[in-house]
Amino acid sequence: MNTIKTAALMALMMALVMAIGGAVGGRSGMTIALVIALVMNFGTYWFCDTMVLKSYGAEPIERSQAPELYGLVEKLAANAGLPMPRVAIINSDVPNAFATGRNPDNAVVAVTTGIMRVLDYNELAGVIGHELAHVKHRDILISTIAATMASVITYVANMLQWAAIFGSNNDDEDNGGSFIGTIATIILAPIAASLIQMAISRSREYDADKTGAEICGNPNFLASGLEKIEYYATHAAAMPQATQATAHMFIINPLKGAGKMLQGLFSTHPDTQERIARLRQQAALMRV
Repeated sequence: MNTIKTAALMALMMALVMAIGGAVGGRSGMTIALVIALVMNFGTYWFCDTMVLKSYGAEPIERSQAPELYGLVEKLAANAGLPMPRVAIINSDVPNAFATGRNPDNAVVAVTTGIMRVLDYNELAGVIGHELAHVKHRDILISTIAATMASVITYVANMLQWAAIFGSNNDDEDNGGSFIGTIATIILAPIAASLIQMAISRSREYDADKTGAEICGNPNFLASGLEKIEYYATHAAAMPQATQATAHMFIINPLKGAGKMLQGLFSTHPDTQERIARLRQQAALMRV
């Protein structure tokens, strides 16, 4: 069901990109908007791992530098039927983790020093299983496309805003109606794009929880890990490097208080208590 929902939301996002292009420049505008979206998607998808790792100061490691962590990722990747991803560590006391990379053969799993300190071995296995599930489902591609198209829509809306300010001063009825339509596009299009992007992100998190629990062998491991990460995300300091543009990549939103402040439609992640409840139910069905 989440896969169908994601496909529908992605189609809606693409339709929104083309509709805005059409509103700006008719058929030619639709084509230009589509080309811009495709080019930006290609560039972001190809270089996303390098950009994100650099922005968070994530250092790739070898087995000798963190043998237990490296061995755990290796074991879980084998459970998932995936190639061994690169492993990176972020020097941050805030417990969190994410996966990136353009495909399973080029994936990276990054964890903070905080999560290695706060979680026990089983809980960390649950979190890494979740991140490997994102790799297995190719969620990185999906989230990259959604985020890039949202950026395109916001960029076009900003262009329209400046065009409206410095454009024609003709006050005839037709131009008046066009001006109202332009203002509506400037205001509503970025909001709609953000809502769709967030909805896609939430859908993928539920699927990654379920598959990640299967990869690590016990949904309770991930449920317990989420409880601890949520506590720190809500009560401790925010991750200094965290931004709204990359918050959706993490297992729990790394921005301070995000679990409480950004609910429902305006959240990149589902409610953590709902995620935990689903995992506990999954554990009961698995009888673990």
